Amino acid sequence: MRDTRESRLLLVLLIAIAFALITVDIRGGEDSPVDGARRAAATVFGPVEDGVSTAVDPIGNAIGAVRDSGDRHDRIAELERQNAALKGKLGSDDRNRSRVRQLDSMLKTAGAGQYGIKGAEVIGIGAAQGFSWTVTIDAGANDGIKRDMTVLNGDGLVGRVTTVGPGTATVLLANDPDFTVGTRMEKSDELGFATGQGDRPLSVQMLNGKAEVKKGDRLVTFGSQADKPFVPGVPVGEVVRVDPSGGNLTRNVFIKPYVGFTKLDIVGVVVEAPREDPRDTVLPKKPAKPKPTPTVTVTATPSGQPAEGVDNGNEQ
Repeated sequence: MRDTRESRLLLVLLIAIAFALITVDIRGGEDSPVDGARRAAATVFGPVEDGVSTAVDPIGNAIGAVRDSGDRHDRIAELERQNAALKGKLGSDDRNRSRVRQLDSMLKTAGAGQYGIKGAEVIGIGAAQGFSWTVTIDAGANDGIKRDMTVLNGDGLVGRVTTVGPGTATVLLANDPDFTVGTRMEKSDELGFATGQGDRPLSVQMLNGKAEVKKGDRLVTFGSQADKPFVPGVPVGEVVRVDPSGGNLTRNVFIKPYVGFTKLDIVGVVVEAPREDPRDTVLPKKPAKPKPTPTVTVTATPSGQPAEGVDNGNEQ
C-alpha cells in the first residue's frame, strides 16, 4: 500500500476502532459483546498457538527441570535414606534370626539336661570391670539370679555368676585364669579339674595319672555340692592335646571349649538344677563316620588265554 493521505487516514481510523473495541471489551467483562468474536478467533488461531507452544515446550521443560532439580535431589536423598533404613532393617532381621537360633539351641540344651533357666542378654564385657574374662548380663536379683549359679548357652558351659545387682549380674567366664570347674570324662567317668587359660585351651588336671585319654574325648561338668556353683552334665569341651604322665600321680590334658567366649550374646542362668544327673545326654551327637566305599578290582588277562576261573569249553 502506498503512503498516501488516504492510507494514513485509514490507519488512524483502524487504530481508533481497535481502542474502542478494547474499551468496550474491558467494561463488558464476561458479557462483553466481542466475546463471540474472541472465541471464533481462538478457534481459528488456536491450532497455530498449540503448534508454537509444542515447538517451544522442550525449552520450557528444560527450564522447569532446572527449576525442579532441587526438589529432585531432595527426593533422591529421601530414597537413599529409605534404602539405608531398609538395609538396617534387613541387618536387624539377620541379627534377630541369629538370636532366635541361639535361643532355640539353648532351650534344647536346657531341655536335654532338665535345667530350669532364666534367659539373659550379654550387655557388657570385662573391660568395664577390669581385665578379667567377665561379662555383664541384663538379669539380676529381681529376676531370681543369685551368686554362684551356672551360666550356659546352646554350646555348653559359659561360666558362673559372681556378683548380682538388682537388674544385672556379672559372669566369670570359664576361660578366665581364676575359673576352675570339676569335670568328668565321657564314658570313662575319669575326673579332673579344668582351669581357664584366656584365649588358649582349658587346662585339665586329671586325678588319675594313668587314665586313658585321647584326642577327641569329651568332658562335662561333674557338678558341685547343692549344685552350686555348677550343675552336672553341662558340656565343657573336647580334648585337643594330652601330655604324657611321666609317672606322676596326675596328668594334664588340654581341651577346646565348646563355647566361643568372644561372641557371646544370648545366655541362660540355671535357676533350677536337674533332679538327676544327666550324665552325657547333653553332649551333642557325634557326626556319623562315613561308610567306606566298596572297591572292585579287575585283573586283565593276556589275549588268547582264558581268564582265571572261566571254562573255555575244551576238555583235557
